[in-house]
Order: sequence, then structure tokens, then C-alpha cells
Amino acid sequence: MINSSEGQKKRLMGETMEIQFQNISKRYQNKLALNQFTTKLTPGIYGLLGANGAGKTTLINILVGILACSGGNIFVDGTDVQKLGKQFLKEIGYLPQYPQFYRDFTVQEFLSYMCALKDIPHATAQQRIVDLLEAVNLRDAGKTKIGALSGGMRQRVGIVQALLGDPKLLILDEPTAGLDPQERIRFRNLITQFSENRIVLLATHIVSDVDAIANKVLILKEGILIRQDTPEHLCEELTGKTWEVSLNAEQALSDFDRYPISKLQRNGMQLRIRVLADAKPAQNAIAVNANLEDVFLYHFGQSEGAC
Repeated sequence: MINSSEGQKKRLMGETMEIQFQNISKRYQNKLALNQFTTKLTPGIYGLLGANGAGKTTLINILVGILACSGGNIFVDGTDVQKLGKQFLKEIGYLPQYPQFYRDFTVQEFLSYMCALKDIPHATAQQRIVDLLEAVNLRDAGKTKIGALSGGMRQRVGIVQALLGDPKLLILDEPTAGLDPQERIRFRNLITQFSENRIVLLATHIVSDVDAIANKVLILKEGILIRQDTPEHLCEELTGKTWEVSLNAEQALSDFDRYPISKLQRNGMQLRIRVLADAKPAQNAIAVNANLEDVFLYHFGQSEGAC
């Protein structure tokens, strides 16, 4: 069980959060890292996707107060976030892309320290730590020094510290980096369970994580929010644009260089490719259903890496 009695009380009272971004921009010298970003977040899981330099981390840093925006406003439940100050920060759980840890602390010491910083009562804190360590499969790691943990175990400790305060807004920047497939599944289940009546903002280059749990996807390209919709609707937009081709003797892979190729699969001597094209790319091409990785590749092409 990962929800504290305080968190359950909040949900029974119907207290939820709404965040409104209005024309958020951020300029670095002559470059706009964010350009008129406007959207509204209500309880649910939002996947934030974009290529390197798209503006994802800049947006997160503005939201948590690390950076000041060059223009625009953020409103939380109708109030400008700048007027809320620490009151808003208390409602945030945040796992940065490169979390810093006190390596000489044990896991228990570190998490107890984080609870103290978050003003979580001691009795509540200790049970919360036990429950969350169990949830991320670190039940027996409490007395282990953080410096002795593997990268994936430290990442799970980071996930725990983000959840400690039972926040209304949970921000996760590349949360599954270093996790093996089994732990990624455990993480996705944990976040889905936690997300009831809360906002979860998940920025990741692992598109399958977003595809598995996100209610809505926000796609950033060069600082501009180009698409926002459910994964299902985004995939439906590629109907008639996603194709599979089993190359025959007359076809070479280089014949398809002008198209984004989302998958190459060899079956014996035969090569099968998955191609994104607005029109049928070959006579023997077969239309298939798109997935979120196809959507990402369609908007960003093969030359841009996810981040």
C-alpha cells in the first residue's frame, strides 16, 4: 500500500490540482528553448516526448522554480504559481534526470532526511518509507549505504523520495534510466496506482513507458508543443501511413532510404521493414496499425534522437 492516510483524506475531500500553462517561453540568447507553450494539466499521467533540445527539461525546471521563464504565466488552481511559493513546492514530488544522493547515508537515513525536509511527521514518515521501499523492491536495502547501490537501485531510491510526500503533482525526468525490464514494469504499475486524482508528468526517451501508462501525450519540437492527445488518437492519425514490407529479390534496403524506418527484422534470409510514408512505399507494402514509437519517428525523423 503506497497511499498515506493523509493522501486518502485529500482524495475523499475531492482536492485535486489543475495547472494552466499560458504562453510559456524561455529564451537563451538568440534561441527560444520554449515558444508560447500553452496547455492545461488535470489529474492523469502525461507523457512528455521530444528530441534532444526540444525543451522538456527547460519546461520542468520552470515549473519547479529552478528557472524563470522569459514570458508567460503558470496558474495552479487559478492562482499564479509565483504567489504560491513554498505552498506549491510542498505539493510537488520531483525526480530530476540526474538525481544527487548522499553516498555515505544509508537508504533509511537518506529517506528519513528527505522526510524531515518535507515536514512529514516522524511516525507517518517511517511507515511511508517501509511501504515505498516494498513497492520498488528495496525492502531489504534500508541499512545499505547509497554509495554501495547499483545505478538502478539508486534510481529506485530516487523514485521513493519523489513519492514520500504523497504529492498532488509528481514530475519524473527519465525515471526508468538504469532499470531492467522487470523493474520498469514494476515502476509503471506503481505510477499507475499512485496517479489516482493526481497529476503525473513523465518525461522520458523510452517511448514504450509512455505508451504503457500515459493518458495523454505532449509532443515538443524545438520548443513548440506540436501535438497533444491520447496515445490511441495519435496512433490513429497514422492510419494509412504505417507500412510493413518484406523485401523480395528485386528490392534493396537502400530503396527505402527516403523513408523513416522504425523497425528492421530478419527472418532467415528475408528482411522485413516497418516504414512510415504518406503513400504506399512499395507495391508489396501492407498497411499496419501504428504505435507510439511510429508517432515519434513520424514527427522527428530518423536523424533526431529521443531524450
